[in-house]
Amino acid sequence: MLSFLFPRLTPPARGAALFAALVGEARRPSWYLEGQVPDTIDGRFAVLATIVALAAVRLERGGDVARAASVALAERFVESMDAEHRQLGLGDPAVGKTVRKLVGALARRVEQWRQAIESGDAWDEAIASSLFRARPPADALAHCEPTLRGVWKRFEAATDEELTEGRI
Repeated sequence: MLSFLFPRLTPPARGAALFAALVGEARRPSWYLEGQVPDTIDGRFAVLATIVALAAVRLERGGDVARAASVALAERFVESMDAEHRQLGLGDPAVGKTVRKLVGALARRVEQWRQAIESGDAWDEAIASSLFRARPPADALAHCEPTLRGVWKRFEAATDEELTEGRI
């Protein structure tokens, strides 16, 4: 809590570097401009959860270091969702229920992306479901599909250590 006062005495949270890199990717304006994902709380969550899900799928395919990082990534996701919703003004009873719902949405995306990656051809359906509530316009899909494939290729090309350190 007081880590900002004594940054060298407080070790960074496990998974913080990877989560920060994923948040940085989710904040790229092209998702909301060319990709036409709604620039709303729900839209921003959809992009972040999609990118975190892709990272989780990649980490589960790695070695022990990567699988441990997957757990840490999930912990950072939960902590972030809890903190963000408290800042939005949700009280204790509502925060837990909301965060459980968001974690469930992430788990659904992980499973969906796992299947899309294994099949290699279900990306359009995964994008529509993961980033949009309805079928996206063709030009939005034309932007998001190669962009997400590029993100996935960067995750695949990174070593377990690079990925866990957020160097993607």
